[in-house]
Amino acid sequence: MSATSLPAMPMPPIPDLPSSGFRLTKEHFLVAVPVAVVAAVGGFLVSQYLNRRRCKKGQVNTCINKDSPKVVHSFDMEDIATKAVYCRCWKSKKFPYCDGSHTKHNEETGDNVGPLIIKKKDA
Repeated sequence: MSATSLPAMPMPPIPDLPSSGFRLTKEHFLVAVPVAVVAAVGGFLVSQYLNRRRCKKGQVNTCINKDSPKVVHSFDMEDIATKAVYCRCWKSKKFPYCDGSHTKHNEETGDNVGPLIIKKKDA
């Protein structure tokens, strides 16, 4: 059995496609790729920064003693005059004392948090 060779098939002509006048060259890619990478990295870093500033889900303390593993305040009963009002919303500028910030917080969020009020009993 002898090997027969197939005759070469002529290639049909490739039609010219209409040109839009826009051509990407190697130089275009050398400029576009670094710009795209810088934009992507910049967008990622900005999103990370903004996510850190936003309150984590379930977190109530957004700014008080964030470097401490636990926020604890202790008071002696003898140091309280007749009444002490303590913050429970974590929004007070005078924390741990209440400054009424819970009112604005409640209006904005529909929450119902209020202060802890400690009174001395009349003897």
